[in-house]
Amino acid sequence: MSFNALIVEKAEDGSTSAGIQSIDESRLPDGDVTVAVDYSTVNYKDGLCLGPGGGLVRSYPHVPGIDFAGTVEASDDPRYKPGDKVVLTGWRVGEVWWGGYAQKARVKADWLVPLPEGLSTRDAMAVGTAGFTAMLAVMALEDHGLTPGSGPVLVTGAAGGVGSVATAILAKLGHEVAAVTGRPETEAYLKGLGAKSIVPRADINETVKRPLEAETWAGCVDAVGGAMLARVLGQMKYGASVAAVGLAGGAGLPATVIPFLLRGVNLLGIDSVMRPYEDRVRAWSRIAHDLPMDKLADMIQPATLADLPDLGRAILKGEVRGRVVVDVNA
Repeated sequence: MSFNALIVEKAEDGSTSAGIQSIDESRLPDGDVTVAVDYSTVNYKDGLCLGPGGGLVRSYPHVPGIDFAGTVEASDDPRYKPGDKVVLTGWRVGEVWWGGYAQKARVKADWLVPLPEGLSTRDAMAVGTAGFTAMLAVMALEDHGLTPGSGPVLVTGAAGGVGSVATAILAKLGHEVAAVTGRPETEAYLKGLGAKSIVPRADINETVKRPLEAETWAGCVDAVGGAMLARVLGQMKYGASVAAVGLAGGAGLPATVIPFLLRGVNLLGIDSVMRPYEDRVRAWSRIAHDLPMDKLADMIQPATLADLPDLGRAILKGEVRGRVVVDVNA
């Protein structure tokens, strides 16, 4: 049987092109479970893989899409049967393994998670890898002592996918969220998600000579890295934690060890790609319970397979707000 997929191909001169093709199911990679995909999303890694690959894609032709949700169509693993709703994020799917930008996907059973009750497959991709990562960050902050009433919690890159979901979750849990953005036009959007205050990116995007500033933040979800993360570390309250989830502002960290030594600040690394199954189940259960689903509608930009090449370029330029939900069957 044939189905539609967005295929990225590489020419002899090294250039790449992406287009929708009808392909036979026999071309899918080996795996335990075949899934009829309903929805996928657009993430920064997807933007890279839709173009030259950014070093992520190992071989061509390739189907990007680092996450997807859908219905099991066939399974050689007893944990899943036809009709089961499942979600997949991480495991380098969409990078070294064919991903979710197709009407069908075949993957290893260990990579899947049952869709929690109360979430549709569209809801799951409104959350997607970005929202899953945001939930892992919130859980890490909680595990290191963050509680409502501890003080304001900073979210950097707040208008992006991770930041949007983190803002909504933290606000629902009762935290005072301060959202950092460099796009003034997103202020109403962020306050609609629950942010109490807006911090202009320019106010916090440069390092200062002082390794410590006034104790301001009880916690932080940082999607930016670079100079902003270095600055934030010096503004954390005693014993507070920063969950680092991204590097939109650069991979360098021009910081000192002083915040760690004199204030006991914790820098928590958040990886969502190779996360163990038990952590994934816990995070998706928390998402179903703690993410205000009525806020999802404000985050979503609908898209189809045909929209993906343009969206891939846009997300690499920082021009995508919130969550893009791709209906692969539209």
